[in-house]
Formats: sequence, C-alpha cells, structure tokens
Amino acid sequence: MKEVFEVGAQKIYEVKVQEADIAMFNSGAVHPVYATFALGRDAEWCCRLFVLEMKEEEEEGIGTFLSIEHHSPALLGSTVCFTATVESIQKNEIICSYEAKVGERLVASGRQGQKILKKEKLEKLFGGLSNLNA
Repeated sequence: MKEVFEVGAQKIYEVKVQEADIAMFNSGAVHPVYATFALGRDAEWCCRLFVLEMKEEEEEGIGTFLSIEHHSPALLGSTVCFTATVESIQKNEIICSYEAKVGERLVASGRQGQKILKKEKLEKLFGGLSNLNA
C-alpha cells in the first residue's frame, strides 16, 4: 500500500442526478430526487478515489462501512459536488468524511471506511463464502 495521503487530504467528485438515480422501488418512482442508495454509491466512489492511488497492483479496496445523513434533497438534473476528506489512515484502513452539496446547499454528509487488502486474500474470502451458498 502506497502512503501518498495524509489526514486532511481531499478529493472532489461531481455527478448530475439522472433518472436512474431517483428514489425508485418495485412499486415505481417515489420522488424525482436523488435517492439515498444512489447518493451512497457516489459518496463511496468519491472516498474510493483515495484508494485507487494508494493500492498496489496486487491489492484492492473493500468497503467496511458507509453512513449517510440527508440534509436536503437534490432534484433530478441537479449537479451534486462531493468532497471527501481523509480523517484517518491506520495500517491498511482509510476513513473519510464527506459532504455532498448542490451549490452551497448541503445535501448530505457522512463517513465511509475502506480497507486495502491483497487480491489473493479477497479471492479466498469470497471463495469461502460462495461454498456456503452451495
């Protein structure tokens, strides 16, 4: 694992809210706003941008947790700007906080964690789990 970031480092990711991102379940669309699950996906991606630069070729990141606190909605067509900030890096784990905004308005905030592990270790873990599903 490359040690290229320190506490306080930031990454920015922007996304435009699309039809596929709105709150929708089996019963259909609920609201024409950025769904919590889509927001979580994009928050995790913003935090993962650090991992992409930290991991070695034989390593991969895996999420350990994600928290989301909604503060206001982001409408269909809105551009949401995520800012992820490194809170801590201990051994092979990176913890980030993030904020998602439309302009200056806070849409969501939260935290996300990832561990960087050898791909071989992940394959063994996943293989062991798939045997349990047989």
